[in-house]
Amino acid sequence: MKIDLNCDMGEGIGSDVDIMPYITSANIACGFHAGDAVTMRETVRLAKRYGVAVGVHPGWRDREGFGRREMSLPAEEVEALVREQVQALAEIARAEGVTLRHVKPHGALYNQAAREQELANAIARAVKAVGGELILVGLAGCGLVEAGVAAGLNVANEGFPDRNYNPDGTLVSRKEPHAIIESPEEVAAHALELARYGVTFGGRRVRVETLCLHGDHPRAAENARRVREALAAAGIEVRAL
Repeated sequence: MKIDLNCDMGEGIGSDVDIMPYITSANIACGFHAGDAVTMRETVRLAKRYGVAVGVHPGWRDREGFGRREMSLPAEEVEALVREQVQALAEIARAEGVTLRHVKPHGALYNQAAREQELANAIARAVKAVGGELILVGLAGCGLVEAGVAAGLNVANEGFPDRNYNPDGTLVSRKEPHAIIESPEEVAAHALELARYGVTFGGRRVRVETLCLHGDHPRAAENARRVREALAAAGIEVRAL
């Protein structure tokens, strides 16, 4: 059994340097919800140093709300904003001799795309237009993953060890007090459960191909270390998508 371990990086929160040694994929913010050209370049270089795969982490243009405020835009504008962010990171990665591996939307854009099919389709079209070889990452079993398949993209179903789930397979809203799993021991145990059994989404069991740890978690670096160690101890190979 094998699985990818990813983390949202270049967001100016937490310690990318402490987290990077334990993950296999980095989702790098592209300036809309966080980050800028300088942090993108620094994070690409850091990922390259540790042999970590580089992916794009596009969000709504919402620095004030850290990309976690829901928005509604026409499909054409959604496609444009995703393309712009992918292209921005692709240019920097190319200059650093790094190939982009995947695209994973951030925050509200990600969560809305899990339930709004038109939005999911727009994101998938944008990714296909700028790089058909890119892997589209979405909440396990959701509409974004389905949109990627329909667009002819490779996709990855994602699970969240540091988040609690609703019975339908969606994530508990961050507005709820129990949305975040605080204990690194519990995060590691949840990671093993997700890797072994996947999630139930829409009444069906879905295998998880990548696990996401949030860089803004208060104990992000410890979570990354404990999850990596727990997966290794269980004989689960951790490698990039």
